[in-house]
Amino acid sequence: MSTAKPTTTHGGHGHFQKVTLAGLLVTMGIVFGDIGTSPLYAIKAIALGGSLANGALSRELILGGASAVFWTLTLQTTLKYILITLRADNNGEGGLLSLYTLIRRYRKWLIFPAMIGAAFQLADGVITPPISVSSAIEGLQVFNPEINTVPIVIAILALLFGFQQFGTQSIGGVFGYVMLVWFTTIGVLGFGYLSAHLEILEALNPYWAFHLVTEYPHGFWLLGAVFLCTTGAEALYSDLGHVGRKNLRVSWIYVKTCLILSYFGQSAYLMGHVGEPLPANQSTFYAIVPEWFLIPSIVIATLATIVASQALITGSFTLINEAIRLELWPRLKVNYPSEIKGQLYLPGVNALLFAGCVFVVLYFKKSEGMEAAYGLAVTLTMLMTTTLLSFYLWFRTRTWRPLIVLTIGVFLVVEVSFFVANLPKFVHGGYVSILIGVLIVGVMLVWHKGRQIKRRFLEEVPIRQYLPVLNELRQDEAIPKFSTHLVYLTFSNDPEKIDRRIIYSILNRQPKRADVYWFLNVEVCDEPYRMTYHVDKLDPTGIFYVKFKLGFRVEPRINLFFRKVIESMVRNGEVDITSRYQSLGRFKIAGDFNFVILTSFLSYDNDLPWAERIVMSGYFNMAKVALTDERSFGLDTSSVTVEKVPLIISPVKQVGLKREYKDDETPGLPEPQDKLTTDAWSGSKYRP
Repeated sequence: MSTAKPTTTHGGHGHFQKVTLAGLLVTMGIVFGDIGTSPLYAIKAIALGGSLANGALSRELILGGASAVFWTLTLQTTLKYILITLRADNNGEGGLLSLYTLIRRYRKWLIFPAMIGAAFQLADGVITPPISVSSAIEGLQVFNPEINTVPIVIAILALLFGFQQFGTQSIGGVFGYVMLVWFTTIGVLGFGYLSAHLEILEALNPYWAFHLVTEYPHGFWLLGAVFLCTTGAEALYSDLGHVGRKNLRVSWIYVKTCLILSYFGQSAYLMGHVGEPLPANQSTFYAIVPEWFLIPSIVIATLATIVASQALITGSFTLINEAIRLELWPRLKVNYPSEIKGQLYLPGVNALLFAGCVFVVLYFKKSEGMEAAYGLAVTLTMLMTTTLLSFYLWFRTRTWRPLIVLTIGVFLVVEVSFFVANLPKFVHGGYVSILIGVLIVGVMLVWHKGRQIKRRFLEEVPIRQYLPVLNELRQDEAIPKFSTHLVYLTFSNDPEKIDRRIIYSILNRQPKRADVYWFLNVEVCDEPYRMTYHVDKLDPTGIFYVKFKLGFRVEPRINLFFRKVIESMVRNGEVDITSRYQSLGRFKIAGDFNFVILTSFLSYDNDLPWAERIVMSGYFNMAKVALTDERSFGLDTSSVTVEKVPLIISPVKQVGLKREYKDDETPGLPEPQDKLTTDAWSGSKYRP
């Protein structure tokens, strides 16, 4: 028996565990982009919605909107995410799927809120880049109201998505400086107007937010616009592993201060226009910018929105990669364009995101229209996070139970209110993000359910009852040697059991003689970056079972990992990999290794219910475009043999087929009517 831990190639997690200037700068650059660019459109959406509904701007509307923004950032962002949710880290990693891995053993159905939350977080990634970039570029309309910003926005998005394949290592260092300049700029600009209209500080009183929601005409529905100020809160949790909890919490103090100054500064500007309607094409953000600073502010805003978009794109790549490892998404090609920890590039996802963003820009054309589609999907993600968080607090912490109920109750009231207030957006464009989210949920459900149904066929049998025949096969020179080392990937987590189809492949399909048999199992663990293995010597002379335990954020490079296992076992004298051919063994030449991959296809000999038939049809259609096992596990294709195995999930029990005899023939035994037997070897002692 042998255990070891290969050296990780991923760099560990949370390389900013202490508060440092570098850590704070990086945090600003990769975490707060989405929520940091909300001042470009949030106050405008509130003021425009309130003035259109009631004819003109009013003091109650302005104070109520500013107060609602302040208390939303305080309750939803600061209390829920910064102070509470960041505690729910998985070995330093955050994010909705990381949270799910912490609690999935408590309730099986938690997979569904995890899928829904992840799906609508991805849908948010299609809306955020267009609305952020459009809001920044529309500042040019101050100089030319007739300018068409659509081509400019699409060009910027094309450059942004095209650059993903090269990674962000070369420009990642400047992201923090860009966002530091951005937050400082919006804070200073906001403070300039705030100091001239200090009465806006009355908005710190939660009464005005309550008054807006309960008494102001149509005020409750303005919560859909208020919610725009916190739409990037999920990114705070998702990027926990990149920057560390302490850096995130400390940097939020400066970020929130600048955000509040910007929101209150814009509201102070509106206080000077009470009784007037807000023009639809007027930006409250650029209205407080001095004329001499307009061009620089547009440039800074555009750079900030590019950083925000980059964060959403990178987050989408990470989320899909986690879903793949948790078997919630078809396996896709993953590239690692740089040495930055956790940085991924998924070409297929990048292309789909770009196509979705271009569609959003062409469909809505202006940021006002995108605001209608924005927010509805995010509220669903936040509700799912709250659901998972409640189980984490209940089962994984020692928090006083009544306090958990009270805290989760407050979050649910706030988020359900935001969700209801966002519902009218559905008919004004919100259906776009909901449709995207539903499609993603559908893919996840079909893939997850398809794999569950498929496992019915993956029957396991005790391996030790096959050891005698395997040892006999190893010595039978009448059978041509298939390879010196024969390696199978097995789904069995138990070293005492083996997939029935592997035994069939070795003994029945084409007898495969080898000197050494290896059975490899890969178990995806809840710890994000775990990389360990364990070796069971089923027969010390040549039959081994190796279990890899890999975290859900580790690339399964099985070819590399298996080679490290072999090297370790050779050093320990546990296995001899010298070729067994005399001519080669004399010169100490290593024997060959051959992987056999068993792939399934849906057999016609199935009698499935219609619902499962639809699921399996969708599953195998997705499998056609997904990565093959040999590519997804990083195997050397020159030493891989692929065998197709029919997947019989629900065998046909009655076929009505009977044998006819001639008059001079004697009937044999009655035809079996309860089971269809098709295997000639069904009576064998070693039937797989």
